[in-house]
Amino acid sequence: MEYKIFSLGANDELAKKIAARLGMPLGEIKCRSFSDGEQQVQFLENLRGKDVFLIQPTNPPAENWVRLLLAIDAARNASAREVTAVVPYFGYSRQDRKSKPREPISASVFAKTLEGVGATRLLTMDLHNDAIGGFFRRTIVDNLYARRVFISHFRDVFKDALAADDLVVVSPDAGGVVRAQSYAKRLMKSADLAIIHKEREIPNQIARMKLIGDVKGKIALITDDMADTCGTLARASALLMENGAKEVYAMATHGVLSGEAMKTLEASPIKKLFITDTINGNRELGTKIEVVSVGDTFGDAIERIESGESLSALFETE
Repeated sequence: MEYKIFSLGANDELAKKIAARLGMPLGEIKCRSFSDGEQQVQFLENLRGKDVFLIQPTNPPAENWVRLLLAIDAARNASAREVTAVVPYFGYSRQDRKSKPREPISASVFAKTLEGVGATRLLTMDLHNDAIGGFFRRTIVDNLYARRVFISHFRDVFKDALAADDLVVVSPDAGGVVRAQSYAKRLMKSADLAIIHKEREIPNQIARMKLIGDVKGKIALITDDMADTCGTLARASALLMENGAKEVYAMATHGVLSGEAMKTLEASPIKKLFITDTINGNRELGTKIEVVSVGDTFGDAIERIESGESLSALFETE
C-alpha cells in the first residue's frame, strides 16, 4: 500500500528526520495562518486510496490542534484510505480527569474531536497518562515510549556511575514511580529508587517536598514525562543536593519549557536536562539542555504500521 507523510509545520525538523529514516520525501502541502489567526491547509498531491501520516505535535496547542484537525478532514475528503495523526506531544493531556467541579476533561475533549474528524489512528509518545488511550473508541492508539532512546543514551552518559553502582533514579512525585522504576530496572542491577513526595496547592506551584529514599553520595537522575516551567525540577534538585546527592541530572520526554523555564533551569543545581525533539527545537535551549532525537523511533513505527508488523518491539530496550 502506498503511503505519504506530511509535516503540518509544528516540528518540521522532526518530520524531516522521520522521512529520512523511511528514505522518502515529505509530501507537498500548503499550510498558512490568515491575519486573524485562522488556519488554512491544502494538500498539493493526490491522496486517493493512500495511507496518510500527518506529523503535528500540538505545542503551542491552539493553532497546531486546529491545523491538525483541518488536515485530517481535508485528507478524508480527498479519499485517503487511512489517516494517522502523528502527534509526538499531545497537548491538553494534563487534564485527564475532573479534579474540581465544573471542569472539563480536556484530554477526552481532544480524543473525541480527533475521532470526530476521522483519524484512523493516533501515533503519539509518552502520554501524560496511559489511560488517555481509553478515551478513544474507534481510533487506534499507539503510545510509544522515549525510554528506548533514553536508556541507550544514559548507558553511555552514565557509564562510570553505572559501573560503580553510583546512580539513583528519582521520581519527582508519587504518580511517576512506575516510570522511574522502568528506567531503574533497565539501567541498574540494584534498581535504586528515590521518591519526592509533594503537596500541590495550585497548578505549577509546589507547597512542600519530602524525600523518600537515600541519595547520599550518589548521582541522581530525575525522570519525568514533561518539563514545563521547570519549577518542580529546580526544587527537587535542590532537595536532592540538600540530602547529599553528588550531582543531579533530569530527563523529560517533552521539553515544553514555557515562561521562565530557562532562567529557572540555569539557576538550579541540575547539571543537565535531557529532552527529546517531540516539540519544535527551533528555539534557544541554553547550555544545560541536551536533545535526544526520537525521529528513528517514529520512522520505525510508521514502517511497521505500513508493513503490518507489531509495534511491541519498539516498547522494549535491549
